[in-house]
Formats: sequence, C-alpha cells, structure tokens
Amino acid sequence: MARSEPDPILGHPLPLDPGERPVAEFRPDQTVYWRAHLVMAVILGIGAGLVLLWLQNPYPVVGPVGAALAIAARAAFLQSEALAEVWRLTDRRLLGPRGQTVVLAQLQSAQPFLGAVQVTTTTGNRHLLKHQSDPPAVSYLLLTAAGRRPRNG
Repeated sequence: MARSEPDPILGHPLPLDPGERPVAEFRPDQTVYWRAHLVMAVILGIGAGLVLLWLQNPYPVVGPVGAALAIAARAAFLQSEALAEVWRLTDRRLLGPRGQTVVLAQLQSAQPFLGAVQVTTTTGNRHLLKHQSDPPAVSYLLLTAAGRRPRNG
C-alpha cells in the first residue's frame, strides 16, 4: 500500500511553551475515516450510475464500480497522512498539524460537523479536526477549556 510521508519541516508536533500543560489529544479514528470514504463512494457511485443511465450507456454499472475503486484508492493512499493529523489541547492553546495554533482565548466556537469538529476563532480562522470518533464530546471539551458555554450541555 502506498504511504504518504509527512512534511519534513512541519511534520512534527509544536513544542509546548514553558509551564504549558497538555490536557487532551485528539487522534483521527480509522473507522470514522473509512466510513466517510464508504459514504462518499456510495454517493458518487449512485451519481455516476445515474449519469450513465441518463446518457443511455449500455453498461451503467461501470459508474458505481469505477467510483468505488477510485474512492478506495484515494482512501488507501491518503490514510497514513490523514490518520497522522493529531491535535493537542493544552491549558493555553489548541495545537494542530502543520503548525496550526489556536489560542484558547480566541476560540469562538467548536461545532460537530459530520465526523469532524469545526473550530472557529474570533478572527474568523477555521480549523477542522477530522475523523473524530465522538465529535460532540470533542466540541464540548474544547469549548469548556476555552471558558465558553457549550450550546447543548
């Protein structure tokens, strides 16, 4: 299986500031990752099959099969990179892959979005914690760490 290598410059976790304490770590879930790709394959397969039916192609089954194979190949190729995107919560910041940093005082919202959590800052920057096994719990933890009141809890 192909493996995508991390970026040699930003492919390592950011160091903690002096006195900064780690609180939690959010790792992508492999089951959620594959489930998302399965849903994508089904939706795109149905769409491809319908287009081929509309074009009166005598072999419309080729569309769903091709879509499933393409999505599976994409998922297999990107799996190592996607599952390496670890976010760390400290008592001061949310540290993400590729040098992404959100100061907790600037965290405006953390909303579950399908299998992910979308974090929005007061400056309008958005970050996505992808493939989380329990997005509402991650959202709740981020909001409480930032001193914000969760909407449903």
